Amino acid sequence: MKAEPVRILGVDTSLRSTGVGILLTDGVRHRAVTYGAIKAPASWPRSRCLVQLREKISALIEEEKPVIAAIEGIFHCRNIKTAFILGEARGVVISTCAEAGLPVIEYAPRKVKQGVAGGGNATKDQVARMVKTLLGLPEVPQNDAADALAIAYCHATRLRTAGATGDIKTL
Repeated sequence: MKAEPVRILGVDTSLRSTGVGILLTDGVRHRAVTYGAIKAPASWPRSRCLVQLREKISALIEEEKPVIAAIEGIFHCRNIKTAFILGEARGVVISTCAEAGLPVIEYAPRKVKQGVAGGGNATKDQVARMVKTLLGLPEVPQNDAADALAIAYCHATRLRTAGATGDIKTL
């Protein structure tokens, strides 16, 4: 029996350049539907960036109708200010997805790199080039968009395993 295609929203969260991508998959074949980055100028105050992030994620969900969101999990951050800002942006993304009824799955950065490039220490460039190859894209996507597609791809490859859907989880 053939699986119904699933639309996955992949998000690589940041305040100034959040990568987003929609992946259509049946668990075996994967296709990038759309991808890019939500940019916010350095001159904008944090509050305006967060509002825009909510609005753009909400619009993408409404337009593309994903059924689940896969986001990058937290990672070790040396700068506490950066960690708090990233936490605020992640909170906006998680709450926006939850408000739209999407389950949210988190993937550790190392797991995403392993799943896409074969090693947890892969560089951003290696991940982006592998995303291009795996999804048959015409060109290497911008790093933030490539990371978002890599996160969605990581979830797509787990669709055949139990527990790959549900509420917020870290894998």
